[in-house]
Amino acid sequence: MSAREPAARIAPIHDSAGPQGSGAELLAGPCIHCCVMPSMLPFLWPRRRLHRITAALGVAALLAASGCSVLDTKQREWIFQPSDRSWPGANTAGMEDVWIDMPAQDGARLHALWLPQPATAGNAPVLLYLHGARWNVAGSSPRIRRLHELGFSVLAIDYRGFGKSSAGLPSEESAAEDARAGWDWLGRHAPDRPRFIFGHSLGGAIAIDLARSVQDEAGVMVEATFTSIPDVVRSFRWGWLPVGPLITQRFASIDKVAGIGSPLLVVHGSADPLIPATLGRQLFDAASEPKRFVLIEGGNHHNTQSRAMEQYRQALDELFGLRLLAQAPTAPASPR
Repeated sequence: MSAREPAARIAPIHDSAGPQGSGAELLAGPCIHCCVMPSMLPFLWPRRRLHRITAALGVAALLAASGCSVLDTKQREWIFQPSDRSWPGANTAGMEDVWIDMPAQDGARLHALWLPQPATAGNAPVLLYLHGARWNVAGSSPRIRRLHELGFSVLAIDYRGFGKSSAGLPSEESAAEDARAGWDWLGRHAPDRPRFIFGHSLGGAIAIDLARSVQDEAGVMVEATFTSIPDVVRSFRWGWLPVGPLITQRFASIDKVAGIGSPLLVVHGSADPLIPATLGRQLFDAASEPKRFVLIEGGNHHNTQSRAMEQYRQALDELFGLRLLAQAPTAPASPR
């Protein structure tokens, strides 16, 4: 299936609810459940729920290894969960709709939100925001506003398959293409401004891939992200199962991060139930200087910004030299 073909929608699964029934039940039916891999699970269910399906993983590995034709498709569906759903309470008031044409990708079109600084801000830095799985770009509006309050003009894109962007089933490759299209848009519309890259969760892996491939970024910020999908799998209780070779969407940031040529900020919550903070630290350790790791005590997968804006300001000052941004106001508390 190409990235331009319509994605088969799957039933919504929320962080607060785990799968129903036993792992064996999840594998019922012809082939479709043979691809329910642990690589997909951190974006779906709290880790305390994972024991409900781990009994099925060995069977899944055997079936997938025997030639399950939908392995790659199912991984892409479950990792990205592309949809037009937004986080409850999302507020995009004051954000401009932007459309980015991609003629080289069969005429695909990306939708983005643009929140610029006022003209009086002068040479304000610009930032490309790359969101994670499941929610469309509007669901990231609280983070977008905080980054704006820190002094950035923010462009936040929806990958193909999300929100109002062209339909399709995203992949690691197509998400990288979409991120590059957003980056090029910023270059055309703000050619004299310092450009930064920000990625949350899965978006952090996309951000690192982009930063390695471009030469003109001023800095990179990643939050609640990981070293690779196989490493996330190995962090599970049943991570010893030999499913790593079956993972097609690997997002191996650990192999790319040393190639970033600009300062890197890695932020992680100490209480992240989806991506262990140890993976964020390992990613940081593999990166080249200059870099900084900020561990937010008590922070989970979504609230590190709202819990520790002062730490963000200090890191922006010390790592990127953006002292003027340190005077930005504090955004209201939010679960995101």
